[in-house]
Amino acid sequence: MDVEAAIRARRTHKRYGPQPVSDETLRALLDLARFAPNHKLTQPWRFRVLGPSIRAQIEALAGEQEAVKLRRAPTLVLATASLSGDPVADEEDLHATACAVYAILLGATARGLASYWRTPKCLREPDVRTALDLGGDERVVALIHLGPALGEPPAKARAPLEAIVEFVP
Repeated sequence: MDVEAAIRARRTHKRYGPQPVSDETLRALLDLARFAPNHKLTQPWRFRVLGPSIRAQIEALAGEQEAVKLRRAPTLVLATASLSGDPVADEEDLHATACAVYAILLGATARGLASYWRTPKCLREPDVRTALDLGGDERVVALIHLGPALGEPPAKARAPLEAIVEFVP
């Protein structure tokens, strides 16, 4: 699948098959993230593939309502941005990390995998951050859900190009 097709085909999935994404495929997806644009080559992104033990800890800390959502996908990857404290650099690094996450989503789509970019509230809770060993300089950008697709969510309406583009002379 070419990049344009992946962009147009990517959907938010909330239903997954039970098979986890292989380590080989995860490494290939995370490798794509390294090529996201980032000013001054700061490479601010950090990724944690969450195994069964940490997932159980997070589910217990987050409560059953959130745990149900966390159990949807067989593979979860936490994406964070390591920030310097400089407001301008931090903003650029957050955007760069978002680009890295999108590269993962597009790579997953191209491989026929389902994905979902989430930012659950529980990842801002001190106990969950401690369990994940998140440094004070790390900002959560996404909890990426990955796995085999169970169905295809319908395409959603997008604003027409004319509504979002202005050519400024």
